[in-house]
Amino acid sequence: MATTLRPRPAPLLLTPTAEARIAELMAKAPEGAIGVKLSTPRRGCSGLAYSVDYVTEAKPMDERIDTPGGTLFVDGGSILYLIGSTMNWVEDDFTAGFVFNNPNAKGACGCGESFTV
Repeated sequence: MATTLRPRPAPLLLTPTAEARIAELMAKAPEGAIGVKLSTPRRGCSGLAYSVDYVTEAKPMDERIDTPGGTLFVDGGSILYLIGSTMNWVEDDFTAGFVFNNPNAKGACGCGESFTV
């Protein structure tokens, strides 16, 4: 009896504006960039911060999310902090940036720079 595996859900959801921003970033990416990578390095008052940077190689433990405009890689060491999150791109008169709705975050610092799980 053959087993059929159901598709694995994406580790995080991207809004259409986040996908459009990834497409914009990839349209002006430096030579050799294969996508952008989301990670959660340790920094800030609360411990972890969101970081999005160009990436030139895929690491074996990274999660890969293909979007219409480019590839988002999620750092393998950060994925447990991000499962179930939504990644959005928000622009207003004063700021522009990726915004995360992360159900795993238990708190954030007052400036919004970092979070804790």
